[in-house]
Amino acid sequence: MRLTTKGQYAVRAIVVLATHNDGNPVALKEISSEEGISLPYLEQLFVKLRKGELVRSVRGPGGGYVLAKDPAAISVGEIIAVVEEPLNPVACLDEGSDCDRSETCITQKVWKGLGDRIKEFLNSITIEDLRAEASSLKSVEEATKCIV
Repeated sequence: MRLTTKGQYAVRAIVVLATHNDGNPVALKEISSEEGISLPYLEQLFVKLRKGELVRSVRGPGGGYVLAKDPAAISVGEIIAVVEEPLNPVACLDEGSDCDRSETCITQKVWKGLGDRIKEFLNSITIEDLRAEASSLKSVEEATKCIV
């Protein structure tokens, strides 16, 4: 199973919002520049993130996006689900799959268990966890700049 850029970029963009969580909106152009993600792609992702009630848009001069929830209340799994990233390790478990072997497949239980563990793992990591880690990395980076 491999996540597409949709899920990866959405998580990265939400982490950027969390690191700028001072109440001021962050423009997509800033996220694009900071993360190296194309602006049109971010715009598409943020439509889904807004509909999923993970972000709010702020209009007008100095507008942009802010988190709609506390970073500790947003999991990586929730973001991936909102941008419609399937987390099943095999296609036959996807919603709407018309697998004709689902009743007799002896390995389906294995794949379902794997998918459940992946979802459980991703749901256990919050944006606050990633924000804190990013903050820690920046502190280490700044500290090492002083040493050199």
